[in-house]
Amino acid sequence: MSVRRTVVVVGSLNRDYVCAVDRLPGPGETRLGSELTLFCGGKGGNQAVAAALVGAERGVEVAMVGAVGSDVDGLALRRGLQDAGVDQADLLIRRDVRSGSALITVAADGENTIVVSPGANATVTAEAATEVVRRRRPGVVLAQGELPSRTIEASLREAAVTDARPVLNLAPVVDLDESVLALCDPLVVNAGEAATLLGRDGVAARELARMLSHLARSVVVTAGPGGAWVGRAGVARGVPARPAEAVDSTGAGDAFTGAMVVGLALGHDLVVAAAWGAAVASYSVSRPGAQASFPRGRDIPLG
Repeated sequence: MSVRRTVVVVGSLNRDYVCAVDRLPGPGETRLGSELTLFCGGKGGNQAVAAALVGAERGVEVAMVGAVGSDVDGLALRRGLQDAGVDQADLLIRRDVRSGSALITVAADGENTIVVSPGANATVTAEAATEVVRRRRPGVVLAQGELPSRTIEASLREAAVTDARPVLNLAPVVDLDESVLALCDPLVVNAGEAATLLGRDGVAARELARMLSHLARSVVVTAGPGGAWVGRAGVARGVPARPAEAVDSTGAGDAFTGAMVVGLALGHDLVVAAAWGAAVASYSVSRPGAQASFPRGRDIPLG
């Protein structure tokens, strides 16, 4: 069967409002920060941009399914997709609701906290998403946890029906039918999200990947500077991170996932595709912002 080099991203688009601080505040604590900076974000938008930038020189097309408001933030989000080469023909523009937004605090050590207001993202319906997947017949369908659960589930089920590869980055962790998780190839989570899914704290990322691999066709557990672990049928294999001096970890997981699905769309094995993700994530943490930190294909060798 020929490789279908199209990725459809069904996900959120948020305007990121970012403030840098010396360290993250504790509960009830107020800290002074830097001047507010605005970026284009949302896990869906971030992953679509990362995939498009990496995939452009490799013949992979990326299409976005999502929604923005008709406000200034929505215009900025659409321009961000356009600049990265993301196909937004199926993007919905809502005139009765604000675009999604994210309030992000970034500490000096690169760690961050994020609070998301969904806005227009909450209006993306299962019917709209499945129609696009059915019509475009992509090689990979990528979803995340920032859209309504019914939309996520329907998108992944339609991917399986049309012989696309269903990929789910379950961030944030939301309740989904176990039969949908079983379709995922892979299910992508970080170590904290994996621990939440399993109800197990203090477990190493390798063991989390091994345990989670029984819930999906395959799983990828990311561990920041510790790289990632690919799990299949109870066996976990490590993917090392590339050395990097962390400036801002915002969007690093999205950079990983976006690059990884390009590898999958090109027919690479999951371990190879995850290595692409690790390389792009390491590049992104050395630069500020989310989408602004993602490399173009020519910026980083991936093989």
